[in-house]
Amino acid sequence: MTRHEIPEMALVALVGVSGSGKSTFAARHFGRYEVVSSDVCRGLVSNDENDQAATKDAFDVLGFIVGKRLAAGLLTVVDATNVQREARRQVVELAKAHDVMPVAIVLDVPESIAVQRNRGREDRDFGARVIHRQHEQLRRYTGGLAREGFRHVIVLRGEEIDDAEIVRVKMRVDRSELTGPFDVIGDVHGCATELIE
Repeated sequence: MTRHEIPEMALVALVGVSGSGKSTFAARHFGRYEVVSSDVCRGLVSNDENDQAATKDAFDVLGFIVGKRLAAGLLTVVDATNVQREARRQVVELAKAHDVMPVAIVLDVPESIAVQRNRGREDRDFGARVIHRQHEQLRRYTGGLAREGFRHVIVLRGEEIDDAEIVRVKMRVDRSELTGPFDVIGDVHGCATELIE
């Protein structure tokens, strides 16, 4: 296993073409409620996870849910292809708006494998042409993820995807375990009481 560290409070964007194994990866490394899926959001607004006409509304819902989770201080993962710069921009803007670290985890699988996986899924009726376009977008733009605002970028290829271990670490600037003279629980000097009154 290869250890990859991410901040324990972050907004994680999974990046990869359809069929790259993003949902499987998310289920292996993150909790059930930590993952917000664009497919599920598409289903919520249209009763069909593959209804591309519902994509805009689906991402509005996704953004709303992600925002609420981040406001509650919860690590959140966006499970979408995120191969387009505009989609990633939404993730970075949400992270900035909630003062959390934007993290990108790229699952880079060979185009042929993604095409084969999609052929085996009855719910996917788009062909190799769509996968090819997504793969081109992935190759063209993901080299600049740091310039787009992602503070942590993890690129996994081939066997690295199965060998990855995602470990959450506390940020060095996180001093939440420290308390001071105004800690109500341990209010030795009575200062907190005076301030509250």
